[in-house]
Order: sequence, then structure tokens, then C-alpha cells
Amino acid sequence: MTLDQIAPGKRAEIVAVDWDALAPDEAKRLRALGLDEGARVAVAHRGIFLGADPMAIILGRTTIAIRSAHARAMQVKHP
Repeated sequence: MTLDQIAPGKRAEIVAVDWDALAPDEAKRLRALGLDEGARVAVAHRGIFLGADPMAIILGRTTIAIRSAHARAMQVKHP
């Protein structure tokens, strides 16, 4: 399952990221924010635009907005 498939309010752990599916600068930014293997996240909400972009992801005490395309590159599991 990928992060973009998680329902709002649900928690998950990132188990793998397809870094090759992302532009190098985007991958670097996501890693710097802590969105990497082992991170425990929750989906706060999704945008209202076509494709539900952006998604609000809670990581620790921080809320991060990411694109659905970024979330599709992240394999997750439910705790």
C-alpha cells in the first residue's frame, strides 16, 4: 500500500521509498523533512482540488504538505 491510499486520520509507517520516481531536488527535500524509511506518519487531510492535492501529513509534531505523486512513491504499513 502507498501513502496516497491511506485515509485521513489513519497512521502508517513508511517502509520503502522509490526515490528514483522523484525528481532529485524533491527527494532531497522530503528526506530533509524526515519523510524516509521508518518514519511514522498520519494523513491529516487531503486537498479539494482534482487529485486531492496537496496532502497534509503529520510527522511527529509537524504538519507537512506533499503532493499525491510524492505519496505514491512511499510504501507504508499500518502499525
